Parts: sequence; C-alpha cells; structure tokens
Amino acid sequence: MPKVLIVSDTHGLKKEVVEIKKRHQDVDAMIHCGDSELAYDSKELEGFSYAKGNCDFEPEMEEEQTLQVGEITFLVVHGHLHQIKSTLMPLSYRAEEVGAQVACFGHSHKAGAEKVGDTLFINPGSARLPRDREEPTYAILEWNNLSDVHLQFYHVNGDPMPDLHMTTVLAAKN
Repeated sequence: MPKVLIVSDTHGLKKEVVEIKKRHQDVDAMIHCGDSELAYDSKELEGFSYAKGNCDFEPEMEEEQTLQVGEITFLVVHGHLHQIKSTLMPLSYRAEEVGAQVACFGHSHKAGAEKVGDTLFINPGSARLPRDREEPTYAILEWNNLSDVHLQFYHVNGDPMPDLHMTTVLAAKN
C-alpha cells in the first residue's frame, strides 16, 4: 500500500519536521508544499519533493514539482502563484496540464481536501501556524488501488485528527 507524507508551511520548524519524518519512515514519498524557510540543502528537507513558497528565497528551489508514486501522479506547488486563496481553477488547469490526479498545495494554512472532477486537491494545513483550527497539521495519503484511496490528517504530535479524513476514488491517467 503506497503512502505519501504531505506537509506545508513549517516556517522555520526543524525539530518537528525531523520528528514527522522519523515517525513515518514507512512512506514511499515525502512532499513539502513550501514555506519551510530552511536552506535548500538542510537535513530537515532531505528526501522531500519541495515546492518553493513565497517565504522561501533559495535560488535552487523550484516553484513546482511533479512526481509519480505508484500509479498516481502528484503536482506539488505552494499555491501563491495559483490564487488558491480565492479559487482552485488555476491549480486545476495546471494539474490537468501535467496529468496529475493529486494536487498538493499550502499557502493558506488551512487543512482540507476536495475532489473536483478527476483531481484530488490536498492542503495539509500548517505545521506551525494553522489558520482554520488550533491544531498544527500534516497529512498522509495511502491507497491499495485507485478505487481505494485514503487521506488522513494528523496533529504535528502524531495523533490522527478524527474529523479530518477522506476516502475517495481516483481515475487512471492515459
């Protein structure tokens, strides 16, 4: 069962990022949706597919990443260049352009997920400065196959958030 760890908006946190990585060593991929405010080559970011946020200034960081994990294609962005605070439309178009079934983003610091058409949009929230709830969060997406996809949000301390989970179906890409 493939698993992907998704974090965002850690804004200078180091110890917590390392603890999350250690807690979930069984994942197949790690995604950071930007605004870590850490150096590109920091040990904390090692292993992450990373999208540069509006608070990141390392020239080596890229604005977006596309990665394949099993049969699922992920688009990773921060969101500030895609107007995510007002609409998912620009991000939806970009996900379609790159053939992504899952679009991961941050920027708003609001944990949530939404399936629009054939695309699953995931914002893991903020591991440091949540805006929609008190608890700092991150998420894990796992699946048996495309018709059995599970998303679970976690408190930064590792506790599952019982009110933040989703089961869905994803379409195969041509």
